[in-house]
Amino acid sequence: MCNVCGCAQGETKIDGQTPHAHTHDHDHDHDHDHDHDHDHGHHHDHDHHHDHDHNHEQHHHGHNHDYGQGPAHAHAPGMSQSRMVQIEQDILSKNDAYAAENRGYLKALGILALNFVSSPGSGKTTLLARTITDLKGDVPITVIEGDQQTANDAERIRATGAKAVQVNTGKGCHLDGHMVGRALESLAPEKNSLLFIENVGNLVCPAGFDLGEKLKVVILSVTEGEDKPLKYPDMFHAAGVMLLNKIDLLPYLSFDVDLCIENARRVNPGIRVLQVSATSGEGLDEWYAWIKSEATQTMRKEA
Repeated sequence: MCNVCGCAQGETKIDGQTPHAHTHDHDHDHDHDHDHDHDHGHHHDHDHHHDHDHNHEQHHHGHNHDYGQGPAHAHAPGMSQSRMVQIEQDILSKNDAYAAENRGYLKALGILALNFVSSPGSGKTTLLARTITDLKGDVPITVIEGDQQTANDAERIRATGAKAVQVNTGKGCHLDGHMVGRALESLAPEKNSLLFIENVGNLVCPAGFDLGEKLKVVILSVTEGEDKPLKYPDMFHAAGVMLLNKIDLLPYLSFDVDLCIENARRVNPGIRVLQVSATSGEGLDEWYAWIKSEATQTMRKEA
């Protein structure tokens, strides 16, 4: 897991350029460049503990190897559970400091920031582009796009008329607070506006990284399976809203909507679920009403 191995390393680029350290009048030294303790197990810690608590439960025809049972809830060859816990704490502590700076910056300007997370192919970018097109006349909107490579999604967003910054994470599998802070400097979003952050397509690592957003919005398409919330519980637990997307395809699929929602609420009883289709427009009015309500609560009232 990247909280442990620091896989967000590599050359991050903002709109194709390697950025300098960002400063929102921040006191932190932003030359950290995610020095996430890249030991990747190379020390080998030759005490050979191997943490043999793999929970070798035998079920009729084989074994289930559960590597999430230790204190770190993860496994790295040659690294003890205690060392993994310490690394994770160090990484997340640094990230949380950047996220707190971002949150303060956004709050001061009355900006509602939503972090869109999903697996690849959920329709996240299409839904985001439709949302921007339908709402841009009501409120200023800017977008931070996260992908490992290419500026394809940023170009799709710019085609709607919204200002967007592309963040390429290289080998990294998620955005983090430092990347978002740099992108905010490039965007310079207006006061009392919306900021949409489209994270890298991944239902694992983005769950653990606060970006300074108000809420995570997880998109799950009806083509993915009702059990996704149970397979990737950390993400659905971290999200405040689940958008069940592509509902226009339900007549052609064997997908149990009620079971999917039940699974999501088993993981997160308080999650808000909205059923939408970016293609047909079904459910979008409710989605937009929710955004406007959150924006009204967030935006600063003029004295």
